[in-house]
Amino acid sequence: MTSLEWKAKGNIIRVNNRDVFVIDEGNHDNTLIILHGYPTSSFDYYKALPYLTKKYRVIIHDHLGFGFSDKPLNYSYSLIEQADIALLLWKKLALQNITLLAHDYGTSVATEIIARTNMNQANITIDKLILCNGSMHIELAKLRTIQKLLKNKITGKWVAKLANQALFNRNIKNIYFDPSKIQQEELNEMWFQINYNNGRNVIHLLSNYINERYFFWHRWIGALTQTKVETKIVWATHDPIAVKAIAEQLHKEIPNNKLHWLESTGHFPMLEKPKEWSELVLQSN
Repeated sequence: MTSLEWKAKGNIIRVNNRDVFVIDEGNHDNTLIILHGYPTSSFDYYKALPYLTKKYRVIIHDHLGFGFSDKPLNYSYSLIEQADIALLLWKKLALQNITLLAHDYGTSVATEIIARTNMNQANITIDKLILCNGSMHIELAKLRTIQKLLKNKITGKWVAKLANQALFNRNIKNIYFDPSKIQQEELNEMWFQINYNNGRNVIHLLSNYINERYFFWHRWIGALTQTKVETKIVWATHDPIAVKAIAEQLHKEIPNNKLHWLESTGHFPMLEKPKEWSELVLQSN
C-alpha cells in the first residue's frame, strides 16, 4: 500500500485548531484505539488493520508532528500535549468505552492517559490496556546512537538536518529481527510520511519524548502500578531497544496483567509478523 492510498482511507479532523489525520475502520460495537510509535505513523498498522477490524472498530490517528497530521514549528510536542490531543479527538468522536493499544512512543502517551484515568480526569473509560514494545522503563532501554543525538538539545537539530533515507533505512532494518521482512517500498512510504509537510523540521523536537520519560517517570510508571484497568502486554522478544527486561518489569508491577511473547520478532511486530501479532492482540486474555 502506498502513502497516498493510506491517506485516502482516512480523514482530517480539526482538534484544538490543528489538523489530525485519523483512520477509522470496522463496523463493531467494540472500539480499539491505537497510539502509534516514533518516528513513523498510523501507517505502521496497514498490514494488521484487516485482522483487527474483524473484531473491532479500529481508530488510529497520527500524533501531531507525524504522518499526515499537522507539524507546526511553534509547538512543544510534549507527550502531555499529545495526550490532550488524543482525548479531545476521542471526545469529538463520541467514544466512551474503549480498548487502548499503544506501541513505542505511544506507550508514554497511554501512560499519561492512564495517570489521568486514575485521578478521574479523563473523559473516557478504558476497559482494557494493551502495551507493545515501548521503552516506558527508560532506564532499561537500549537507546540507539541516533536517538541519543536527536534528543540532545545541542546536537538534535543538526542531526535531523543531516538525516537521509539511507540512514533511516539502515536504522529501521537494524531493529527488525529479520530485515528481509521489510520491503524497500515500505521504507520509501515511511520516509515520505516523515518528510510530508516539512516534517524533518520537527524531528528533533519530537525526540524530546525520551527526556520526558525520565522527567515523568514517577507519574507514568506510578500510574501503571496503580491502575485498575485490565492490561495485556504483547512483546516482541528480539527488540534491540525496548528489550525483554522492560516487559518483564511491567509484568511484575502492573496489578492485573498477562504477558504474551511474540518470538523471533523485532521492534515493529505489527509489520514484521502482522498476523501473529494481531492474533495475540485479539486473544480474549
